[in-house]
Amino acid sequence: MQTTVTDHSEVALSFENQFANELPGDQDMENTRRQVTGACYSFVAPTPVPAPALVAYSKEAAAELGLSEEECRAPWFKDVFSGNLILGDMKPYAMCYGGHQFGNWAGQLGDGRAINLGEIVNAANQRWTLQLKGAGPTPYSRSADGLAVLRSSLREFVCSEAMYHLGIPTTRALSLILTGDQVLRDMFYDGHPELEPGAVVCRTSPSFIRFGNFEILSSRKEYDLLEQLLRFTIKNDFPEIHGSSDVDRYLQWFTDVCRKTAQMIVHWMRVGFVHGVMNSDNMSVLGLTIDYGPYGWLEGYDPTWTPNTTDAQGRRYCYGNQPYMAQWNLMQLANAIYPLIKEEKVLQEALESYRLTFQEEWQQTLRAKLGLHTDEKHDDQLISSLLELLTKTETDMTIFFRDLANVDVSEKDGEKLLHVVSKSFYSPDAIDDQHLSNLKSWLHLYRLRLLRNDLADEQRRQKMNRVNPKYVFRNYLAQQAIDKVQEGDYSEVEELLELFRNPYDEQPERHHYAAKRPEWARNKPGCSMLSCSS
Repeated sequence: MQTTVTDHSEVALSFENQFANELPGDQDMENTRRQVTGACYSFVAPTPVPAPALVAYSKEAAAELGLSEEECRAPWFKDVFSGNLILGDMKPYAMCYGGHQFGNWAGQLGDGRAINLGEIVNAANQRWTLQLKGAGPTPYSRSADGLAVLRSSLREFVCSEAMYHLGIPTTRALSLILTGDQVLRDMFYDGHPELEPGAVVCRTSPSFIRFGNFEILSSRKEYDLLEQLLRFTIKNDFPEIHGSSDVDRYLQWFTDVCRKTAQMIVHWMRVGFVHGVMNSDNMSVLGLTIDYGPYGWLEGYDPTWTPNTTDAQGRRYCYGNQPYMAQWNLMQLANAIYPLIKEEKVLQEALESYRLTFQEEWQQTLRAKLGLHTDEKHDDQLISSLLELLTKTETDMTIFFRDLANVDVSEKDGEKLLHVVSKSFYSPDAIDDQHLSNLKSWLHLYRLRLLRNDLADEQRRQKMNRVNPKYVFRNYLAQQAIDKVQEGDYSEVEELLELFRNPYDEQPERHHYAAKRPEWARNKPGCSMLSCSS
């Protein structure tokens, strides 16, 4: 049963509602599926849940909001963040947006299972929007029920926080709460739905505005509203932007979005993260990773790998395509704001900032991953030849780069150099002699290059270990945690949160979490490819 309270002195949160107060909303207050025009959002309350149970919360995300551990374990916490308790200063709403999905315009999409509770301002004067995912149907749910299940919710909760500690721009996750409901889901869209435990994640972000928020308004020629939204976004999320004219400010904003997006993609590529569903409606204007669905990490290094079953044929959103797909999405955002700027050339120039930022920072990142402290003209060839070699046999990306830091520049023996990275091979006995010879040759050239690096081995090792994580959130780790929660054991979620607080540290007591994907997980549902409902 849902309760609305006006006196909530025991709740350590006070909500503001800038987005809802400053932008026009849907005049229809009925929660029915429909096309919503002339509005940026629709007011809608979360669906009450029968038996909310707190699985875990993020201490770091809570601290950002000014919440203590004691407050996170208070009864009101699970009621508020399951959607059962609506505070008097909340104005819950779902956002209206559209998007291009797999390259095709999909029209209106919107928050189909996400409901924003409102915004809070912390002690550092930072604004955070709190959003419940899996909180029930909204006008944008189309034919869906608006709910979420444990497996997808746990994956989003843990991954959001893991990405944050990996240093990757991301939305955050405050809490994971079981609802007590059973939700019917067809995991692989193959006609075999099953009941699964329901769950709600509270996501936090300075803003949840996406490329698609602008696309839908432009597609409908609602240009006044488009401009209103853009001005709101600049004022609240890009206050550093100033210009002599509106067009100048809009171009500065778009250029900034391009740069932030490029930096986010560089970080994804650095750790081997594959988003899996880079539709334009899943792109944040703040350059934050958003919407953790069928994501995964490269285990065997393969630039064509995608974790998304829906993308298995075209591989549009595979690891190696991510830089190009981000640029394509930015082009759609440029098209959306073109009616406000009306100059194609200046938008193209702004878009070029994406390519230049990505190119420069990705090269710097690759050099950092290899510990190349100085700059030599043949470094690009050294890097590209390594990446090509890694594709020739199943080599774990995370383990390879982490172990590469242990190369001893004084070691000339090819077998000993090869041994340093041998733990990264999935099938070492199946590697042919030619490939081993090529790897030894590369390692020899790499050792010679390090000798000219003007950096002692230990210094280089420390630098490499700050950009090459030891621990990433492999899908099989997620599945193991999901299985335990279904058995009533929440301890593995807590252990994963603790692990990912320091993903670059050795943590010898948790070394087993750095292991290669076990063979049993190669084709196990939830451990390899996933669907968009995952």
